[in-house]
Amino acid sequence: MTGGLVTRGLLSAEKVEAHAENIIEVRAVRNQFGSQVVHEALDLDVRRGEILSVVGGSGTGKSVLLRTIVGLNRPARGAVSVFGEDLLSLPAAQRSRVERRFGVLFQKGALFSSLTVIENVALPLIEHAGLGAGDAARLARLKIALAGLPANAGDKYPSDLSGGMVKRAALARALALDPDILFLDEPTAGLDPIGAAAFDQLILTLRDALGLTVFIVTHDLDTIYTITDRVAVIGQKRVLINDTLDAVAAADDEWIRDYFHGPRGRAAAAATLAVHAAASSKPIPNQNTEPNPEQT
Repeated sequence: MTGGLVTRGLLSAEKVEAHAENIIEVRAVRNQFGSQVVHEALDLDVRRGEILSVVGGSGTGKSVLLRTIVGLNRPARGAVSVFGEDLLSLPAAQRSRVERRFGVLFQKGALFSSLTVIENVALPLIEHAGLGAGDAARLARLKIALAGLPANAGDKYPSDLSGGMVKRAALARALALDPDILFLDEPTAGLDPIGAAAFDQLILTLRDALGLTVFIVTHDLDTIYTITDRVAVIGQKRVLINDTLDAVAAADDEWIRDYFHGPRGRAAAAATLAVHAAASSKPIPNQNTEPNPEQT
């Protein structure tokens, strides 16, 4: 623990190092829109199997970076390598093959309003996996259940769903093609604290169960403290630091100090510490399998 902070401890620093294979490498990227330079000489590594949270002040280009990695924005300069392949130099067909291994959840879900949830989830299965409508619908129902939605949610339209259910429906669609990497853009934005906590735990469960690598753009300190393995901070048009939460929080940078050691940062750290303390104080179940003499 550094400076009174606590991390969730599911992947220790040693275990993070064990996952040191880079699944994403961004090198010297420049993103520019007209005369506005958003990123300059930006480098970033994402390790296989980790949950990486990307944070930064407003306008630092967190979502732009996500869109650059998934192929929705072409940088003016630099290289983006995923699974060891340079996406910017690949022919369109090969790049599409790589991108099918991505699952993306956009800020507001980006579901088609004229389609039901099951139709939204089935669409990539029909378009990219070549499944028939019936098979796609059956598989879509499995993905909907995997995202924690009730069975009857599949027949509803996005307008019929709560904000949390829309997030889960969009997550089901992101999982449709069994991705290796899950990209989440502000996944808990607009959710109440209980819904946000449940969504965080769902992401953690899916990462562990499916072996996903998760890239999260977020400003939610609870998400960072609860499920993140490493944190990348964007500022001054580049990644200032990409390390464990304790290391990042100890960095000598004004924005980082204000973010992690301000009132909300201290509250998130205290809440996480309380959860760890409660978990460690639970009694260990009796492992004795000998029959109780009084019951024989």
